[in-house]
Amino acid sequence: MNEIDQLVNTLKRRLKIQGMTYRDLALALGVSEPSVKRMFALRRFSVDRVVAISHLLGFTLAELSNEAAVSESRLHTLTEEQEGKLVSDTKLLLVAVCVLNQWEIRDIVETYALTEAECIQHLIKLDRLRLIHLLPGNRIRLNVARDFDWRPKGPIRMFFLGQGLGDFLNSDFSEGDSVMAFSHAMLTEPAMVKMQKEIRKLRQKFAEIHEESLAAPLSKRRGTGMLLAMREWEIGAFTKLRRN
Repeated sequence: MNEIDQLVNTLKRRLKIQGMTYRDLALALGVSEPSVKRMFALRRFSVDRVVAISHLLGFTLAELSNEAAVSESRLHTLTEEQEGKLVSDTKLLLVAVCVLNQWEIRDIVETYALTEAECIQHLIKLDRLRLIHLLPGNRIRLNVARDFDWRPKGPIRMFFLGQGLGDFLNSDFSEGDSVMAFSHAMLTEPAMVKMQKEIRKLRQKFAEIHEESLAAPLSKRRGTGMLLAMREWEIGAFTKLRRN
């Protein structure tokens, strides 16, 4: 795959992640939708046009080019087997979550009941799983793309549903930094699709704010969970009252 193909594929992936259609992009750029489709089909963009699209996606051209250069080798998901290995060892999963949040070895050892040797052994396993590259001096380089995610029905998600979800919801969410909102509506199918796009955008924003926070020292950062869920649903008590 040549550099132009990599860049165009990265643009397409970022548009999809942020829920932007070619029509949305055309409106933002002030051109027609057929013009945008033609640009992507022919893979012909002026430098100014690529810069404009990059900025709309929240990237500089340099950042987008760098992501395009490395995206082919970086992981966007793990295999079922890789996720299974992570959830089979709680300490390995812990170290994986820590390094994905860019903790250093000393931070992990100071915070959790692991020795430095144990931590390094788990890092070696994560290197074998290709989640990270363990460099000389036990430095860590992540091998995951910006849009990395766990498999929709994979072992990590099932682990969270079985052991994490109940614990997460075991709160009245009354603390100053907590929030819970629940809404119910009668939506059409196109409206459901529109809401799914908005949720994807919010997840992307959450990831961007996470990256911004990485510049602060670990002591100033707090593990924060955000649960987004939407499905066709009716409370069971109401369903029982439905006529056959």
